Amino acid sequence: MTMSRRSLLAAAAVVLGAFAILLAMGRAPICTCGTVKLWVGARDSAETSQMLADWYSASHIVHGLLFYAALWLVLRRWPVEWRFVLALAIEAAWEVVENTPLIIDRYREATAALGYNGDSILNSLSDVAMMGIGFLAARKLPLWGAITLVLVLELVPLIAIRDNLTLNIVMLLAPSETIAAWQGGG
Repeated sequence: MTMSRRSLLAAAAVVLGAFAILLAMGRAPICTCGTVKLWVGARDSAETSQMLADWYSASHIVHGLLFYAALWLVLRRWPVEWRFVLALAIEAAWEVVENTPLIIDRYREATAALGYNGDSILNSLSDVAMMGIGFLAARKLPLWGAITLVLVLELVPLIAIRDNLTLNIVMLLAPSETIAAWQGGG
């Protein structure tokens, strides 16, 4: 996808805006442990949501695949570069909202993320980039390929850590004791 100068500037403004807002909210730029890692494989580690990638990065790729589909359905006459900028803005807005005390507390109460303290700015911006990867993958993949990728990105974390985007949404909106017990290993 080639992007015009205007759409590139708009995309950069979205990312820089998210960075500035998260910084103003008091989010740590990197893990308070002082290190930066490429991958954290434990669901309940203090480093989860602090580094560049973790199991939840898959859900942000799924966001991109779903945003591409939804924006194609609703705004297919828009150039793809502007649908991409809109998807970036939606994801960046979610990263800001996700790091408010209201949502952090909700995650702690209702989801498998019991010790969740919010994301580092590094992780939030990485999540935005993961969404971008998903969006761009959806643009190139045939429909069956995009659907297969969504299924894989939902099933692998489900098996590996008993959590994924679908369960996060369910547990945020309508918590289930049965799901919570299963996620806890019961």
